[in-house]
Amino acid sequence: MAAFVIRRLLGMVLVLFAVSVLVFLIFTVIPNGDPAYRMAGKNVTPQVVEQIRKEWGFDQNLFVQYTTTMKKLFSGNLISYENRVNVVEEIIRGLPRTFALAIGAALIWFVVGVAVGLFTAVRAGRWPDRVVTVIALVGISMPVFWLGALASYYLGYKANIFPNGGYAEIADEGFLSWLHHLLLPWLVLATLFIGVYSRVVRSSMLDTINEDYVRTARAKGLSERRVLIRHVLRNSLIPVVTLWGLDFGAILGGGAILTETVFDLQGIGQYFAESIKRLDVPPVMAVTMFGAFFIVAFNTFVDIVYALLDPRIRLE
Repeated sequence: MAAFVIRRLLGMVLVLFAVSVLVFLIFTVIPNGDPAYRMAGKNVTPQVVEQIRKEWGFDQNLFVQYTTTMKKLFSGNLISYENRVNVVEEIIRGLPRTFALAIGAALIWFVVGVAVGLFTAVRAGRWPDRVVTVIALVGISMPVFWLGALASYYLGYKANIFPNGGYAEIADEGFLSWLHHLLLPWLVLATLFIGVYSRVVRSSMLDTINEDYVRTARAKGLSERRVLIRHVLRNSLIPVVTLWGLDFGAILGGGAILTETVFDLQGIGQYFAESIKRLDVPPVMAVTMFGAFFIVAFNTFVDIVYALLDPRIRLE
């Protein structure tokens, strides 16, 4: 197992390096033209452009430009030329809010999705399965921004059950207020994924339930509940773990832009959207790198969890 983990970690480092090169090329080389003008944003003056060109090494070779860009990204010395704020500090400020949104929603959609998938797999072909299938398809089909706007208006503004947007810091307003502000965004963001995960679990369980090792477990006299949980569900979770790791990484990297914007959570996703609106390149580049790194890191985490769920994978 240790050798498997080391191989995956080394592979992650190589992929992260490739991602950093790709992000650098996308933002500085591929668009063509002078990257200093793009970096300066909308308020362009010759003096600012010249300062950026020297500061970022755009008047030197690509290797110097790449190393300078990575130093700025990872040293925390990355300044937005649009509003003169430190980009890394802004990301760090929004990170706990995005983490709180992503972790809460991910736990809800994973637990509920697996439970619903197990329920429908056991009752496959019966009316409960059909009803849940229709509900899941409705949940998948609803856009997050539309569902979030409806929930915020009717449950927040009209009924006053939940706060109408905003984020409450635990240190300032306490845990209950923090939970109260995040519960509705969690449910809205999780709704889309619950339908997907329930269908994946159902399909995987129906494929697994007729395997030879499952019939052997039944022949040994194990209870149906133990067979379903210990043998069928455990092996059916492998594709679910894949989805969960990738989706969670994507949300942390800015995939919850619409949810954060609708509920005004001021997380990384909302900061990313506002930076695009302002044509502010440094924050967009930093958040893109941040998101890509999280997706790669969680993909590696998924591979390691794979090996725990199925020892055969360790031999690859």
